[in-house]
Amino acid sequence: LLLMRNKKSMRFGAPLPHTAEPSSSNPQIYRVNLTPKPSILRPHCLARDRLRLWRPARSSTRQTVTIENQSPSHEVSDAQLERILDVIGLSWAQSTKETYGAGLLVFHVFCDTNNVTEENRCPIARSLLLDFLCSCAGSYSGSALSNYAAGLKAWHLLHGRTWQIPPSELKAVLDGATASAPNTSKCPKRLPFTPTFLCSIRNHLNLDSPLDAAIFACLTTTFYAIARLGEFTVSAIREFDPTKHVMRASMSKTTNCNGLTVTKFHLPKTKCSPTEGEDTYWAAQEGPLDPSAALDNHFRVNPADGGAHLFAWKHTKGLRPLSKKELIKRLASIAFAADLPDLKGHGLRIGGTLEYLLRGVPFEVVKTMGRWSSETFTRYLRDHATILAPYIQASPVLEPFTRYTIPP
Repeated sequence: LLLMRNKKSMRFGAPLPHTAEPSSSNPQIYRVNLTPKPSILRPHCLARDRLRLWRPARSSTRQTVTIENQSPSHEVSDAQLERILDVIGLSWAQSTKETYGAGLLVFHVFCDTNNVTEENRCPIARSLLLDFLCSCAGSYSGSALSNYAAGLKAWHLLHGRTWQIPPSELKAVLDGATASAPNTSKCPKRLPFTPTFLCSIRNHLNLDSPLDAAIFACLTTTFYAIARLGEFTVSAIREFDPTKHVMRASMSKTTNCNGLTVTKFHLPKTKCSPTEGEDTYWAAQEGPLDPSAALDNHFRVNPADGGAHLFAWKHTKGLRPLSKKELIKRLASIAFAADLPDLKGHGLRIGGTLEYLLRGVPFEVVKTMGRWSSETFTRYLRDHATILAPYIQASPVLEPFTRYTIPP
């Protein structure tokens, strides 16, 4: 009986599976024009930690749960409050927390500049939020201000404060901010990787070199899986975490009834699914860009066990996970040598999407493979008229298949 009680008690307060250890990294010094006034409510910390560590004035409303017309029914201790914040914080990806943290900094600097008291910053009044966003319009891009507003809303949610901003009113302000955004705030469109570019890159790589073998395998896998480069690399070599990053054991193969084989990769944590992760796929291709052959070569040059990072490579100091920084650095040197345009990591995802669409693969299949939202996917179609070319001719080139490939 005692054993059964112990087992039941273990159901509560168990270690959280994806809670990150406190970072050993030191936060950078604030920029001169973005330095908040010193406050015990806002310790100097990494951007990704601000959402949790920067507290609103007054004690958290989560520490006392009140039922309407009754006295407080349940009090939450400091330790329980910390766990609540940890659990809610797991719903946002690391990169999202960093973006939201940047928005919190800009907001509090704005409040400091305009002498807004701590008590009036949260819960935020409609007039204050609109004043903040409209003051930033013309200096920041529309997407940046949209992220800042989302960050403030997340901050309210995390600390149990009421968000009282009507969605329609917020949308109108953000639309206006987008229209008034300066050209300097808009990033140039990322060029898509193409098979021609990838072949040129391959010609400048030594596939018997541990780093080059890992890079080429990563490039082809990311391209044909229509994935984000950050999903197959690590941000820093010391930050590899099997609960967040893809391992060799995360790969599997499936074959359908017609004998067609697909290679599947489980991504344990993604931007859109930070807790359950997502699966992504590719099939073997013909020619020098075959991701299957590239991966086999990588495994030959860089042998490791299933717990290693998928694209871990042999460094002189031991096995290292492939970092995005290392890959981009190598790509930049190749682009310079091969007279290629300045290619960015996200261009792989764009390029893979376009490659499948130009082959005539149905829109919905490509959308599913790339885990695209409807709005983002539609934007890609509008930006690349060559995809629609076969469908809009006087005599459609792809009839009678058009009705199967064009979504209703």
